[in-house]
Amino acid sequence: MKYMGSKRRVAKEIIPIMLKDSYNGQCFYDMFCGGCNLIDKIPSTFKRFANDINPYVIALFKELQKENFSFPSHIGETEYKQIQKNKSQYPDWLIGYVGFNLSFGGKFFGGYRRDKAGVRNYENEAQQNLKAQQNLIKGVTFYNSTYYNIKVEPNSIIYCDPPYANTTKYVTKGFDYGKFYDWCREKSKEGHKIYISEYNMPDDFKCIWQKEICSSLTQNTGAKKGIEKLFTFPK
Repeated sequence: MKYMGSKRRVAKEIIPIMLKDSYNGQCFYDMFCGGCNLIDKIPSTFKRFANDINPYVIALFKELQKENFSFPSHIGETEYKQIQKNKSQYPDWLIGYVGFNLSFGGKFFGGYRRDKAGVRNYENEAQQNLKAQQNLIKGVTFYNSTYYNIKVEPNSIIYCDPPYANTTKYVTKGFDYGKFYDWCREKSKEGHKIYISEYNMPDDFKCIWQKEICSSLTQNTGAKKGIEKLFTFPK
């Protein structure tokens, strides 16, 4: 699923790092799962948990897990705007589907995505992407909560892709980075393996992987490149 800040392009590089020395049945937590473009690549031999503070994206993935799920019929720009303005009148999963999958750049209701040249069907592409994820997310337990309220089973692997400091925020309320850093340190000391995707972290965190990537989902926009990094907290 296209999602602002998605780790789809780097997931296959960072997952082997995180799963090194892991074992079957170990718990894997994706605390800021977003479009599930990383958790869907974690083998089902793990006990997989995915959390996000956005209720609509979690509702969508829970709906996708249902055997009788079917995609809505065509949703045009007019209906897109109606859903955007009248969220209380629609189910949460549909708001998540429309708000992310039919929006420009994967940004929640960031404007209806349309192809002026008439070459691409973005709605069909979105559905095909979600269909590809359906089997991959079977067995994943989803939560809609703040990361620090999730109970973590002993000796787990925890992955965090929080809203990056000094960049566009994905949540409406401010994110407490100091609290997040302390929580990561605490989880590491409890015996968990903790991994964080960020551009920068405090000095006591260790960068174990990095790669330059384009920071935008679009092309020909003059998008900036950034050094994507994976950090851990040494035990």
